[in-house]
Amino acid sequence: MGKETCPHVVIFPLPLQGPVKCMLKLAEMLSLAGIRVTFINSHHVHRRLPDAAAYFSKYPDFRFQTLPDGLPDDNPRTGDQILNLLKSMEAVSLPVFRQILSSGSPAATCLIADGVFIFAASVAADVGVPLLYFDTISPCGLWGLLSLPNLIQSGEVPFTDEELDEVVAGTDGVMRRRDLPSFCRIKDMNDPIIQLVIEEANHIPLAQGLIFNTFHHLEAPILSQMLTICPNIYSVGPLHAHLKARLVGAESAITSDSIWEEDKSCISWLDKQPSKSVIYVSIGSLAVMTRDQLYEIWHGLVDSGSKFLWARRPGSVSGPKDDDDVVPSDLSQGTKERGCVVGWAPQEEVLAHPSVGGFLTHSGWNSTLESVVAGKPMICWPFHADQQVNSRYVGEVWRLGLDMKDSCDRTVVAEMVREVMGSRKDEFSDRACEMAKLAEMSVNPGGSSFLDFDRLIEDIKMMKILPLRKKY
Repeated sequence: MGKETCPHVVIFPLPLQGPVKCMLKLAEMLSLAGIRVTFINSHHVHRRLPDAAAYFSKYPDFRFQTLPDGLPDDNPRTGDQILNLLKSMEAVSLPVFRQILSSGSPAATCLIADGVFIFAASVAADVGVPLLYFDTISPCGLWGLLSLPNLIQSGEVPFTDEELDEVVAGTDGVMRRRDLPSFCRIKDMNDPIIQLVIEEANHIPLAQGLIFNTFHHLEAPILSQMLTICPNIYSVGPLHAHLKARLVGAESAITSDSIWEEDKSCISWLDKQPSKSVIYVSIGSLAVMTRDQLYEIWHGLVDSGSKFLWARRPGSVSGPKDDDDVVPSDLSQGTKERGCVVGWAPQEEVLAHPSVGGFLTHSGWNSTLESVVAGKPMICWPFHADQQVNSRYVGEVWRLGLDMKDSCDRTVVAEMVREVMGSRKDEFSDRACEMAKLAEMSVNPGGSSFLDFDRLIEDIKMMKILPLRKKY
């Protein structure tokens, strides 16, 4: 492909760990396919990825562009700050983004933007660049988001805390109200988050295509429903496994795309543990727990009798630490005997380790897929957004583990760890290994995700601006 005809894709993720990690993998796959890529990072994120520029320098048609996100450096950018981040970006980042998209050389021929950026549709139309939305949450979670206007109209939303176990109509008993995306629990329909979700539901169908980090065997029914919203669906995941498959015979994948410094000492600790004896624990890069929740989970892990590796991110526990807050002796002793606690872990490597037998997770979509690929059962303790949906699907639909939503009791934690690591270990492990094989098949030549990505590349090469699609 000549330089003058090479497509130029601009990728704009939400500047948080999960979306950036996911879209960097897509960006590298596009680069491997000979596509020019401009990747837009916030200044904050880019400073925390010191090795990324050097790594991607091997692709001559790849470049980073950065812009401000408008938040002060000391803002934690945790899950409770996402609305502030989006408001700030619309005020501060949007003009710079418009300039990057309109003044690129060579000119951009396609924009791939995070689905939460509702302004991307109008900017792409103004500049004359075709738009693909890449929603890095799960398709089953996104379907819940897109369903919000209908849920409001039908009276399913809002609901009271006493109605959480009511089954949602039209879901064949799969979804209870407590399993809907977290914003469905907001009582005020004029709340800014509700209004943002409704706007996103209106804007997602305007794109010329939707990219998902999933595979057909996992979410075929939801993907079929998505075709009623957009005729071009590209399911190209699990992206971390897909990238490795595309890199076979080439250089190895990026060493780390984490904005948190990884403590690899935990791998040496895992090397000393028996096969499938360790439960790995992490609540991801955004979630924040209370100190009471910290101690309930901690007690549950110790009381379970299982070995555990806990990635406890700095700032993941809300509020200042009380100087009088002394860790109880049974927790200290139990952790010394059977536990390992680090600030941040190389998660893909941890989950692939033979000593790990299960994952207590916040049910973020990247973490869920990484667990699926590694063939590790899950205990799901969701916080927000699509995580409530993901945890329900893990427990009820895919049967890859247990759903612990709305509970943080040491007895429940201990019982679920014993189930996943003991009494139901073989059941969950067999099911998880079966799904892992299907995930692997999907990203190898001839697999559904492999073919969808090839179709995406061909469509990008032929892409031209079309009128904005009307709302479905």
